[in-house]
Amino acid sequence: MPARTPADPMPSHRAVENLIGRYAELVDDGDFAGLGDLLADATFTGSGAPVRGRAAIAEMFQDTVILYADGTPRTQHVTTNIVIDVDEQAGTAVSRSYVTVLQALPGLPLQPIAGGRYHDRFERRDGEWRFTERRVRITLVGDVSHHLRPVGADR
Repeated sequence: MPARTPADPMPSHRAVENLIGRYAELVDDGDFAGLGDLLADATFTGSGAPVRGRAAIAEMFQDTVILYADGTPRTQHVTTNIVIDVDEQAGTAVSRSYVTVLQALPGLPLQPIAGGRYHDRFERRDGEWRFTERRVRITLVGDVSHHLRPVGADR
């Protein structure tokens, strides 16, 4: 397939879907600075108070997610059932999707550790799509003791 040119931009649905996929890659790579960049214009709401801004979001992930010797949390975030609604005129989009988090470690066999939903908002600014909001609602929780630090725990 030929490369796209500025006159032939990526379709909006695909650009938004790529942002959703990029989030999973960054979490699973343990790249919290990259997550801060990806969500720099967004409000992130998970189990705690909403967090906004590049540095605050990166710090929240650093304080919450356990990384191992390879620099990753040894997880795989699988995002499915993605529904994206784009308003081309307004330059906005909303999406909802499912997330299943898998984890494996030496002594911990591969297993699902959490499942839930993402509710996202996006905007197109200067021709580029970006997150403006990510709300995470985890509804199924397994053994997350090897993935998340207890609230108030030191790193």
